[in-house]
Amino acid sequence: MKIAIKCEGITITDTGKVGGHDAAATLVRRFLRIFPEASVIGHAAHRADGFDVIPLEFVDAADTVVINMDVLDSTEVWRTIFRESGGLQPNIMNFVWEPVTILQHRVEKSVFALSCALFPTFASSERTASEVRDIVNKRVVSDLASLQRIGWVNLGFRPEHVKPRVTPDISVVLYPAIYLSPRKRPDLFRTVVEKVHARTPIKVEMRLQESHLISEKAMSFSQLNWVWVGPLTAERSSYYEALAHTTAFLATAEEEAYGMSYVEAMGAGVIGIFPDLPWAHALVPEGYPFVYTSAAEAEDMLYNVVTDPAAARKRLDDLVDEPFPQWISEHHSDDAFDREVQAAVRTWFATD
Repeated sequence: MKIAIKCEGITITDTGKVGGHDAAATLVRRFLRIFPEASVIGHAAHRADGFDVIPLEFVDAADTVVINMDVLDSTEVWRTIFRESGGLQPNIMNFVWEPVTILQHRVEKSVFALSCALFPTFASSERTASEVRDIVNKRVVSDLASLQRIGWVNLGFRPEHVKPRVTPDISVVLYPAIYLSPRKRPDLFRTVVEKVHARTPIKVEMRLQESHLISEKAMSFSQLNWVWVGPLTAERSSYYEALAHTTAFLATAEEEAYGMSYVEAMGAGVIGIFPDLPWAHALVPEGYPFVYTSAAEAEDMLYNVVTDPAAARKRLDDLVDEPFPQWISEHHSDDAFDREVQAAVRTWFATD
């Protein structure tokens, strides 16, 4: 079976590469690495750098599995391929990589649930898989809900990207998201880091997706002379070089499907401070010490970490009886993701 990856909004650069550094683009590149002969669904057929771009209408149902990252569109994808293939059964696998809770309208929720009942669905974390099961069981009639096939594995990261740590003159705090959307709670982040900065010198770094980089909120952050606001790094090596000199990050998101950016940072030795929420607990070992329930707790934790990062790292190492980044690497390696996704495709679509 051939693999075709569908993700709305993905751009192909003039040099034939998948453009962008957000989660969607990163995941498309990962699928292309996992399935070396895969193609990407696009508007016009052409050869890119190492892969083909093909319109949906060109997908051959007889020998292609579509990994669809746009789960709400799966029924329409099925209809298009079914029509263009002369009635052959399309092979579609949903890939759920965003929190189910972002669905607000009852129509979206119902369409999503139906899609996950009709088509095999792979989720980017155990929590997300559980959310998928819940919404299918609540919103789809029982005879269809009983057909659901759901797999999952944590996305993980590639430990070989990690760079040697560099100790900065002044502690660097990362805003660990690329969006300033309300769900990420950037106002809470600002409240906390401003209070910590009033107590001790820190620098804050924010790397934002382009549409958020030019927002009014980003401009407001950039007016603080101790906050650097800039674009996403151009290369993965540059990204990990930046993490190597970062002391800590303050997570403020209300919900995450997984949290790959947090895992990458912790794997690179950055000390994570998290809200007391289920998505955060899923990333770290039981008893993780830097989990806050209020802005005041977050302030105290961040202050203690940036003023004595060595002590903070020792607490983490002692918690897991090994260097904490090593624990992260062992529990969040992308080797498991690669293996489980390939196995799911083989199992669900009987591929060789």
